[in-house]
Amino acid sequence: MDSTRNAVLEAWMAEHGYSSNSLAEAVNRSLERLTGRPGGLDGSSIRDWKAGRVKWPKSAARRALEDVAGLPAIALGFVPRGRAPSVTAPQQQEDPDMKRRTLVGGIAAAAAAAAAAPGDTSPRRIGMGDVDRLQKRFAEIIASDHRHGGQLGTEQKAVALADEALNLQNAGSASQRVRGRLYASAAAFRSSAMWAAIDGRRYDVAKAHMREAQALAEMSCDQSIKFRIWSHAGTMYRHMGRPADALAANDVARKLSLTRRDPLFASLGLARQGAIHGTAQDRTSTRRAFEQAQEAMLRADPADYRPVWMLAFYDQAELDSLALSAYLALGDYPAAEYHAHRCLSALRPHMVRSRAIATTRLAHAQLAQGAADAATATAMTVTANAATQHARVARMLQEFGAALRATAPHTATVQTWTEHVATWRTTV
Repeated sequence: MDSTRNAVLEAWMAEHGYSSNSLAEAVNRSLERLTGRPGGLDGSSIRDWKAGRVKWPKSAARRALEDVAGLPAIALGFVPRGRAPSVTAPQQQEDPDMKRRTLVGGIAAAAAAAAAAPGDTSPRRIGMGDVDRLQKRFAEIIASDHRHGGQLGTEQKAVALADEALNLQNAGSASQRVRGRLYASAAAFRSSAMWAAIDGRRYDVAKAHMREAQALAEMSCDQSIKFRIWSHAGTMYRHMGRPADALAANDVARKLSLTRRDPLFASLGLARQGAIHGTAQDRTSTRRAFEQAQEAMLRADPADYRPVWMLAFYDQAELDSLALSAYLALGDYPAAEYHAHRCLSALRPHMVRSRAIATTRLAHAQLAQGAADAATATAMTVTANAATQHARVARMLQEFGAALRATAPHTATVQTWTEHVATWRTTV
């Protein structure tokens, strides 16, 4: 890698879903707000920043970028004129995971340096650099959830990070904006702990996390995290077999003004509503909700800013996954199989937990249509780790085995399945 490149800016853009063109548009909008005149940046301007050809943008553009990112320019890898770079780019031969950790560490270190200059003896000032450091940890929690799902370790780590965010409130002075972001970070971590508990079928614990997360979200005034918490609550009650409570919780999320501003949030709310209607055996409402969810997704502008948790999971594959769940609950097995194949073909590589769940549901849909051999072959593709370590997947596979034995008793297919399940216990 060219040592002059601004690898920190590139990492920040990748994490927040910005292309060169979309970041240019965001900075131009900020410039217009700050100066009253439209900005003149384009994609080539941002590429100059990334390539290191511009090491310290002009003051107006720099202020606008800082407004968009919520970080000082030095925390984004820019170097003031006359100062040597403090964050070096990783070498080309580095392992990809090590490269990611180096970039994240570089951003956090630069943010911390910008928030508290060496030799400053005044009381500590908590700034956006501290918030950014927490956001990097939040991204790690999201990634862990998508790989493993439902693990107690993920839940406990998220709780500890929520406490860390709250402790920062008392660690020094901070602006109202920073305090709001700290409460939002704490709420985000608590909502991840809640989701890990839901996914692990630890519902009483999940409800306790939900109450903490809701209180923190109210103090943050962050609509996106409020949406996440109430939407998770709807999913929790759906898994608990309480569709009326699920609809009520999901409706709180759907009625937030955020869903009127951003069709992607509206789409997710509608898709989860469709899954709840499926559990309630309401065919007409299920179909209508998914039609509306699809329409809203098509209206969404992919260039709009969205939080990392949303970018990491909600897309066409997730919409189809929710439809798969709904139609399976309704007993419409051909529709469930259709959405299963669509989901599995579109899932991104990091969605390991989601792939195991969709594969297991596909096996159920195939078995219910009388295709025992095909269903068993599908179920056998679930990884041993997911089959034994993920509570929801393990339960669905146990139910699959019981249904298989009831559907095709004393057959070679049942024997094959029984032998395969035994290998899971010895390989993990």
